[in-house]
Amino acid sequence: MFTAYVVVVVVAAAANVAAAVADFVRAEWILANMTRYGIPHRWIHPLGAAKAAGAAGLLAGLAYPPIGIAAAAALLGYFVGAVGTVVRARCYGDLRYPGAFLVLAVAALALRLAA
Repeated sequence: MFTAYVVVVVVAAAANVAAAVADFVRAEWILANMTRYGIPHRWIHPLGAAKAAGAAGLLAGLAYPPIGIAAAAALLGYFVGAVGTVVRARCYGDLRYPGAFLVLAVAALALRLAA
């Protein structure tokens, strides 16, 4: 069980770091999506920082489990909000993106609690 947790954490952390980097460099496709979803562009760096902090917390949780639990729970909340934002904007074709991150956060949390 612990091996599965480590694999999920590494994948989730890598995905969130990649997403944070895309936010920090203000990728045009992200700004376009933010416009479609009704999210102010000034939020892009704080949202990227939240993803980066979540990734760091997941990795730190490998050494100190309470941090990993908190990070996974925070990312779960973040991506529930992201899914809700996409649904509110009626951009249903985009649900697979925040949905995949949500699944990773749920898996990291569930596996940590089960390990």
